[in-house]
Amino acid sequence: ALVAGLADALEHAQQDPEVRAVVITGSDRAFCAGAHIPEVLALREALTADPDAEVYLDRLFDLLAASPQPVIAAVRGLALGGGCELALACDLVVAAEHASFGLPEVQRGLIAAAGGLYRLPRAIPRHLAIELALTGDALDAARAQQWGLVNRKVPAPLVRQTALDLAARIARSARARLDEAVALAAATAERERLAREVHDG
Repeated sequence: ALVAGLADALEHAQQDPEVRAVVITGSDRAFCAGAHIPEVLALREALTADPDAEVYLDRLFDLLAASPQPVIAAVRGLALGGGCELALACDLVVAAEHASFGLPEVQRGLIAAAGGLYRLPRAIPRHLAIELALTGDALDAARAQQWGLVNRKVPAPLVRQTALDLAARIARSARARLDEAVALAAATAERERLAREVHDG
């Protein structure tokens, strides 16, 4: 229900020409800590019986990837598992000083199946991403900012307002130029990632 509701809200925002930026946030304790293990196991059974059961998750991440507006994750607590994957799929991340990011699925015999294993090496150095993916360890906000996953690290009470202020600054940009800038930034980041991979051999 949460994923479907978020996807519906994103789709509505994308269809509204007055919306220039989107902010996704969670509770004080957790941005999103991912699915509970029983839910994951139930989803696995559903996928075995009906592969279309995964469509709701695909829809959310497809909408994020195709969003004409920058999407800002305002993370005030834990962003683990699917929550980390959601933050990675956003264009910008504002995090509380005590926030943490991680893909702990491997510690439970699972894999991060919503794009985290693909997006994490694009957000932080490859070797660090591999370490986090293989150990399931979490990255605190300070290191996440140091390695480029987090744009801004602020005290928890300021996270939401900082994200909204950033969205307001973006919203003042002319729409045509904003779309152009988002597309150019994404293309540039992809070219740099490919260049690093070639250099690393």
